[in-house]
Amino acid sequence: MKIDGVFSGGGVKAFAYIGVLDSLQENNLQLERVAGTSAGAIIASLVAAGFELEEIQGLVEKLRLTQFVDPPIVTKYLPFTKWLFLYTMLGINKGDKMEEWLTIQLARKNIHTFHDIKPGYLKVVVSDLSLGKLIVIPDDLEKVYGIQPEYFPVAKAVRMSAGFPFFFMPKKLPGLYKKKSVMVDGGLLSNFPLWIFDNESEKKQRPLLGVKLTDGINEDIGPRDIKNALDMFQALFSTMKQAHDSRYIAKNQMQNIMIVPVKDTESTDFGISNEKKAALIQSGKDYAAAFLKHWST
Repeated sequence: MKIDGVFSGGGVKAFAYIGVLDSLQENNLQLERVAGTSAGAIIASLVAAGFELEEIQGLVEKLRLTQFVDPPIVTKYLPFTKWLFLYTMLGINKGDKMEEWLTIQLARKNIHTFHDIKPGYLKVVVSDLSLGKLIVIPDDLEKVYGIQPEYFPVAKAVRMSAGFPFFFMPKKLPGLYKKKSVMVDGGLLSNFPLWIFDNESEKKQRPLLGVKLTDGINEDIGPRDIKNALDMFQALFSTMKQAHDSRYIAKNQMQNIMIVPVKDTESTDFGISNEKKAALIQSGKDYAAAFLKHWST
């Protein structure tokens, strides 16, 4: 059976998605339209490009996340300069290696720009800090920036969505205004864009499944204890990531949301071990299998 899928962000925790895809295949569920934020956008792009599960598993086995850690070379000789880049370039790593890797992988399936993907079958969420807008690529490219979506590189859109603030330097996008927009991780404004395929004027064609990575089965952690500026920053960031999506999800059917707990893994732990990868993949498969056993489409 064909379904649509939405994948939340989660950084390196997204290895769990490999297990989820495995369970979907075992249950004869085929993803059609897909959307995602941050790491979820990476998975969505590979699915939209036509990669089979076995191919994605092969990519994961070969992938070393440390190759995406690409600070300017001068920081190797003058370590203190990374703080200068953080201040002036708004991030420590360039993010070019990630975009290059995505470009190479997608090209294997002849996917370069959104022209190469069936219209509406891939949506990527990005945060535009300059305009204060939540952006869906390719949908918003023309009306917000005057950019023809069919010429926009898929790898560039996903790199923008996965641009974790301060860890990666933001990408900049020219548009209808004099100044370029600063584009960062889509998770800042919508980490779980379950709303993205909503269109009340169209009859629902397929069941929609949302897959959400969490730090635990119950995310309601109660009031935060804010004692200093760092606590406040973390609370602000966490609130911005969850508030929009929580408001939407509260109005919708929870039975279509698969919760995959991924504890004890930092989103930017790019030095993650093979053992931890395997554990995340197995966890994703186990939770997906348990969910799908009772999922009514």
